[in-house]
Amino acid sequence: MTKNDPLSVCITHAMEKYFDDLNGQEPTNLHNFFINEVEKPFLEVVMQRVNGNQTRAADILGINRNTLRKKLKTYDLC
Repeated sequence: MTKNDPLSVCITHAMEKYFDDLNGQEPTNLHNFFINEVEKPFLEVVMQRVNGNQTRAADILGINRNTLRKKLKTYDLC
């Protein structure tokens, strides 16, 4: 893996490592786990890029500002 790899390659690598680390155990609630692992740092980076401006962040993300606020609160980012 290199810093120039597309995001999908990085995700694939991380998920393969996750399954390898489970040593054959079946994961549960994997979708929720994955979304929570990815969404928080995703939102952190976006909020840093817009200097905390929720209106700009919501526009960039293509979501409603109220939805963004709810997500920020969920991850204790506001």
